[in-house]
Amino acid sequence: MNLAQFNIAEALDSIDSPIMADFVANVDRINALADKSLGFVWRYDDDEGEDLFSLEAYKSKFILVNMSVWKDRTSLFDYVYKSAHVEIYKRKKEWFSKMPKMHMVLWFIEDGDIPTLNEGKQRLEYLQKHGETPYAFSFKSDFNIEDLEAFHAKK
Repeated sequence: MNLAQFNIAEALDSIDSPIMADFVANVDRINALADKSLGFVWRYDDDEGEDLFSLEAYKSKFILVNMSVWKDRTSLFDYVYKSAHVEIYKRKKEWFSKMPKMHMVLWFIEDGDIPTLNEGKQRLEYLQKHGETPYAFSFKSDFNIEDLEAFHAKK
């Protein structure tokens, strides 16, 4: 099993504005860092002719999306909080509004599966409505495959 992650952010201004310029200037570098990180499997990019700047997954040009797949929680956590990514993450208030609800979700997927944007949106909505479960969770929870199996067995 792998771990999928989906997150959204609401930009303070249009992507081509001076406010967003330094964020945009760092995207390729930070994505390249992810691509080379231990445990990285896949990330949503512009293979379909869209990217986080042109995609309007939430019918707003200000809502940016990010989705990736990792071997495990530790790999993703290390990339987010223990690599050069953390320096950009610490600056998020310069570019993005504070989100009123949970804006990031994690879930388990089978090896080789690639999540869809709709799946990411559905998992995030589930987390916002139901809280942390093995079906949809955040870094606050340390669910594992056995927890997911038990969760499905209850249904």
